[in-house]
Amino acid sequence: MAAAQNLIFPAISFVISLLLFPVFIKILHQWKVFDSPGRHKIHDKFTPSMGGIPIVVGVVFSVLIALSISDLSSLKYFLIAIALMFLTGLRDDILTLSPTQKMVGQILPIVILVVFGQTTLHSLYELAPKVIFPQYVSWFVTVFTILILTNAYNLIDGIDGLAGAIGFLILLFLGIWFYSLHMLVVALISLSFAASIFAFLIFNWQPSKIFMGDTGALTIGMLLSLLMIEFINSNHLLSATHPLKFKASISTAVCLLIIPIFDTLRVIILRLRKFQSPFKADRNHLHHQFLNLGFSHAQAVLFLVGINLVFIGMAWILRNQSDAVILPLVIVLCLMINYLLKYFQERIAKDDRES
Repeated sequence: MAAAQNLIFPAISFVISLLLFPVFIKILHQWKVFDSPGRHKIHDKFTPSMGGIPIVVGVVFSVLIALSISDLSSLKYFLIAIALMFLTGLRDDILTLSPTQKMVGQILPIVILVVFGQTTLHSLYELAPKVIFPQYVSWFVTVFTILILTNAYNLIDGIDGLAGAIGFLILLFLGIWFYSLHMLVVALISLSFAASIFAFLIFNWQPSKIFMGDTGALTIGMLLSLLMIEFINSNHLLSATHPLKFKASISTAVCLLIIPIFDTLRVIILRLRKFQSPFKADRNHLHHQFLNLGFSHAQAVLFLVGINLVFIGMAWILRNQSDAVILPLVIVLCLMINYLLKYFQERIAKDDRES
């Protein structure tokens, strides 16, 4: 597959998804298949879900057209894992799974990919170069990492446009990075998903006509996790003088996924401080905090995307610095953001009491 031709297929993915969404939305309305409002959900209207279906269909067409049989064969475990995660999300969107069923449905495709597909994190990389994982530790760490990151991405799918915008941003960055290294198959997958997600955003921007649902959020969350592992391993193997080399592989990955990682860690800590289950749904996510400050969905999304861009820019500017420099900086910035959110909310509450 020639490098120039590789750029055509994301456009095909975008067009197919763009054409499918209005048809899919109309069908779901006719079948009365909606995501119901209530409980911890923000939306107050019955809105179609399962927006992941047109996203994935667009990508599948693009990938099947672009790749040869040998390319597809080399991706067999990746494709099996993505398909199983997609089906798990679809089943949960149509008939809600119990927490145990949902966990099993997520672990199975991850284990297939890690054990048979040999997609693994094999060390602590530049964070601790001398620490090399035995195989069983490598498998456990990788399965745990993918499971956490997949669900972290799923958790940010709480307001119109957020999961799509963050997913698009990360996939675009990774796609360009892989493409620049002539890793064309990985770049194709990244950019095709980014293109289909961009089509989804047209219909998911406030006011949303369709939601991503677990069908999309779990599939894209797992994809981001796998691509991040590929990024870490590929970046680690680059020579120290390569212009695209990030000296701190793990810290760079954290910067790319900062919104889902920061959001998930933050809500877990808050719940544990209240002696609540870390899996209990509530309205303490980052996007909820911005809505509490009076932001609209669109404004909150743009602000959070802006934060993600700042962290990506920081990772690029500091690409010659070690994890010992970048990770503490990431932690300090996250603590500052959390403090500012709390400060402004308390200030608004105080003004409301005095008025």
